[in-house]
Amino acid sequence: MRALLDLMNEQLPLQLMLAFCVRIIVAGICGAAIGYERSLRFKESGIRTHCIVGLSAALMMVISKYAFADMGEGSGLFAGTRGADTARIAAQVVSGVSFLGAGVIFKEGRSIHGLTTSAVIWVTAGIGLAIGAGMYLVGLFVTVFVVLLMIVMHRFTLGGDAFHSSWLQITVQDTVTFQEQLTKKFEELGVTVMENGVVKRGEETDFDLEIKIPLKSDGFNELIRFLSENEHVKAFNASHERE
Repeated sequence: MRALLDLMNEQLPLQLMLAFCVRIIVAGICGAAIGYERSLRFKESGIRTHCIVGLSAALMMVISKYAFADMGEGSGLFAGTRGADTARIAAQVVSGVSFLGAGVIFKEGRSIHGLTTSAVIWVTAGIGLAIGAGMYLVGLFVTVFVVLLMIVMHRFTLGGDAFHSSWLQITVQDTVTFQEQLTKKFEELGVTVMENGVVKRGEETDFDLEIKIPLKSDGFNELIRFLSENEHVKAFNASHERE
């Protein structure tokens, strides 16, 4: 047992090694906290992913700072020598985790999903690096700030985040009358038309619409009921962006 402890103390004191383990655990907990918020919204990366990213980044930071301790000379235990760069491993985390973040961005229909989750993965790596460097307060502060930011921004939406995208493909017979009715319905529901395509086929007309519906309304279901009950609509296909 004594020989094992001596072996573990060969490069750094055992107490310092245990302190590194605490940093890694805290980084993993911070990552898990952020991942928990993402999992509540059924995002692609959840608790496990963010926890692993956080503790991995902390591990890389610890390695980056202290793996060259045995290269010190005399009293300069952590001074390093022969041009050792204690930041080079941490620097690779910043660029390397970007590929992981890019993996959760995907296109569904005409919408792009995963941008926020990708950014959250990146900041989780930053939190891991901070805690791995011993900056507990900074890492914990950013963890709390990010979690609160995501919760608040999901509850109090602003700008484009206050709308859902929907797509409608509608076949109608009486074009003029239907357009008037649809325009009135859009104004009633606060719908904004992003793209509008019209194809005339004999007595029938095809509409291809991309619209934005306010999150706080039941606009999509209202539109479905309107199209289902409208006598001028011969057929329609509707899709809705998931939350």
